[in-house]
Amino acid sequence: MIDFSDFYQQIAKSRLSHWLHCLPAQLHEWQKQHQHGDLARWSRALRKLPAIHTQHIELKNKVAIGQPGALSTGEQKKIESLLGQFHPWRKGPFEVHGIHIDTEWRSDWKWERLKPHISPLKYRYVLDVGCGSGYHLWRMLGEGAEMAVGIDPSQLFLCQFEAIKHFANNHKGIQLLPLGIEDLPELRAFDTVFSMGVLYHRRSPIDHLLQLKAQLHDGGELVLETLVIDGDENQVLVPGERYGKMRNVWFIPSSAALVGWLTKCGFENIRVVDENITTQDEQRRTGWMRNESLADFLDPNDASKTIEGYPAPKRAIIVANKPTDPQYRPQESEG
Repeated sequence: MIDFSDFYQQIAKSRLSHWLHCLPAQLHEWQKQHQHGDLARWSRALRKLPAIHTQHIELKNKVAIGQPGALSTGEQKKIESLLGQFHPWRKGPFEVHGIHIDTEWRSDWKWERLKPHISPLKYRYVLDVGCGSGYHLWRMLGEGAEMAVGIDPSQLFLCQFEAIKHFANNHKGIQLLPLGIEDLPELRAFDTVFSMGVLYHRRSPIDHLLQLKAQLHDGGELVLETLVIDGDENQVLVPGERYGKMRNVWFIPSSAALVGWLTKCGFENIRVVDENITTQDEQRRTGWMRNESLADFLDPNDASKTIEGYPAPKRAIIVANKPTDPQYRPQESEG
């Protein structure tokens, strides 16, 4: 069983203390529902990880825990074998005592693209929605965040995060919770909220944007990263059954249309800070992610299209703020 009690203690005297009215009960219920199956197997692997006090933790320029050569060959092989049980590793990379976890995504590239455009994270309370294994949470902590909280309902991502945290001496100020954004009350407590690679998976993107807004305090910053297409403010792709072999892709707007959605939801100071074509260097199959990856999702004869014939993945980063006026209300329909 994964223990969240340390996190409860950390937030009890913080601006997140009101979350304790519902969070422990939610996570207790989650534990009851997932005490068997894959979570039980992955939890056993977590318990087998050796207890090693780590002298070196690097989070500013990469996520590196421990140093090469500090462990015996036998210890290193044991750790590598246990970490391999959490396949597939999608977001990273991580370095753990000389073991390089070469994840499917070069998430560090995305981080370097967005970092110059966001408000400094020093002393901030940060929420990462759909955080995967928590790679970016560690980078947020490396930028000085006071509290970095991630939510993602995946059991596997939670266990991957817990494995890295185990070797980082159970670092304080960082936690991944197995929840979706719809499970959160209106906290209005975070300085920065990230939603990266989530919006196109939501059946109602407007509801998602409003849910993100509800987690920010007045004046807080939203960092939104998502798939986009070329086009004007009216251009939105609604894929058929699949997009890039993914079933759960509902809406892919142009960047201009996305700005309009954010405006409609009441955000201000909206700016598109980056657009980038996803390459097969950034998303690819590795020894730590042996399933299909981007090369399998594209037309083999035309890499500018998905295998279904849609425009190949292009991603944008948009930064916006929640208004500071407490009387502000989102735009209402008159129909």
